[in-house]
Amino acid sequence: MKRLWTNDDLIAQWTLQPSELALVEHKEGANRLGFALLLKYFQIDGRFPQQKHDVPIPAIAFVANQLDVPIDLYPAYDWDGRTIKQHRADIRAFLGFRESTVQDYDAMIAHLIVNDVPNDH
Repeated sequence: MKRLWTNDDLIAQWTLQPSELALVEHKEGANRLGFALLLKYFQIDGRFPQQKHDVPIPAIAFVANQLDVPIDLYPAYDWDGRTIKQHRADIRAFLGFRESTVQDYDAMIAHLIVNDVPNDH
């Protein structure tokens, strides 16, 4: 995730769409901001941030402004509890993703062996 964002970049990448705003409308405070940031980060980077400081400060400010919440709520978002696990599950469901399984891994390896790995036989 890049650290420097222009205003145009923030608008293009971090603007919450109406359906995304509907997801956060019943959340409050730090959970509202944290959820929205996880959602946009996942959409941009294809994964969730591993740590609180992985989310760029300009993005935090931009999203906080959209949600009309103070940016200083961000440090209060719990990165270790059940809430963030539920938020991640809700975001994956909203975006049509699921956590990968051992069977997914095995299927990917089988596909690579058949299709992508050169066979010298």
